[in-house]
Parts: sequence; C-alpha cells; structure tokens
Amino acid sequence: MRILYHLPQSPYARKVRLVLSEKRLPCELRPEKMWERRSEYLEMNPAGTVPTLVEDNGLVIPDSTVICEYLDEAYPDNSLMGRTLSERIEVRRLTAWFDGKFASEVTDNLYGQKHLRRLTGRGNPDPAAIRTGYAALRYHLDYLGWLAETRKWLAGSLLSQADFAAAAHLSTLDFLGELDWSIAPPVKEWYARMKSRPSFRGVLADRVPGLVPPAHYADLDF
Repeated sequence: MRILYHLPQSPYARKVRLVLSEKRLPCELRPEKMWERRSEYLEMNPAGTVPTLVEDNGLVIPDSTVICEYLDEAYPDNSLMGRTLSERIEVRRLTAWFDGKFASEVTDNLYGQKHLRRLTGRGNPDPAAIRTGYAALRYHLDYLGWLAETRKWLAGSLLSQADFAAAAHLSTLDFLGELDWSIAPPVKEWYARMKSRPSFRGVLADRVPGLVPPAHYADLDF
C-alpha cells in the first residue's frame, strides 16, 4: 500500500490526505517528526519537509504541490485541476496563494508560533508574530469570502485542489480554536460544504495529545 509520511496538523499534509481521500486512493499514514531529520527520511526527501508520498512501486514523491499534481496526472479520474487551460491556471494560482501567501502571513504566525514551536522545542511563541497573524487572517477571510460569494467553488464552477488547499489551512487553524467563524459567514458556509464531504472524515477525526479541539471542530452543522 502507498505510504504518506505526514504530521497530523500540517496543512500541507492535510491537503494531500484530502486529495487522496477525494480520489479514493487508500494510503497508510506514518507520522514523521521532520525536525528530528532522520537520515532515512532525508534520503527520500532531502528538504526534510512533510508530506512525502511513497507509491506501491517505490516511487517517492515529495512536497504537497508536487504530490497533488502527480496524483491528478497518475489518477485522472475525478480531476481536481480544472478542465480548461484558464481553469487550471486559476486552480494553480489559488493553491499557490494559500500554500504561499496565506501560509506565510497567517498559518506560520498562528499554527507555527502557537503549536509547532512548542512541538519542536524552539521556545515560547513570538507575540508580535501572533498579532501579525491575526491581523492578516481578517484580510484573507475577506478575500476568501469574496471568492465564496462570487463562485460555486473557490476557483470557479468545479471543486478543485484550491478548495482543498484552503480547507487544509483553515482546518489546522480551526483545530487550534483560532477562527472566529461569526466574522466570515460566506467562508463558514463554503467550509461547511467542504467539511461535509466524505473525504474530510479522516481530518475531522484527528486528535493530538495535549490538545482538545473546539466542540464545533468535527460538527458538520457548526
């Protein structure tokens, strides 16, 4: 069986898990503490990041973007990249937005400071970074709300990898209780549709020792 090396709360690993599940591709999940920099893992993924996918035939695919594009090429049924060239451009643009801009301005400053920093033993969180994360979160929720109000799905008329990239980051923040859904009703409505998909069940079942998610985290009617 294919193996996904991951960290349960990593939004990049979550994105890949969601795409695998949406495509009905089973896999074995193996937690990887990438900060330990295991030599065996670095041989597969020299960057030392998660996730890394290993196929049944031994093919190793590192990096969430590379993995998701590979999955759409290798398993084209139920494509999540769009049908036309312009649709694929928009899917890629938004996926890069959430995994790049949203990640650096929001996820890294909230999840990174308040959870990952403790997990990796790098000391106390930086209050200034956390304030920056909260301020940027409002801006990003406004943009997400505009996308959700003007389109059926974030990149257009079809469910795509852009939806799963955004949902992965939001689910990580929601698990930590960092989202006030009352300030972003359109985003909440879109996210409720994402949470209700069967592919989301595994992510909603995640639990981390020492952390208790909010009561609404796994509630489909939150």
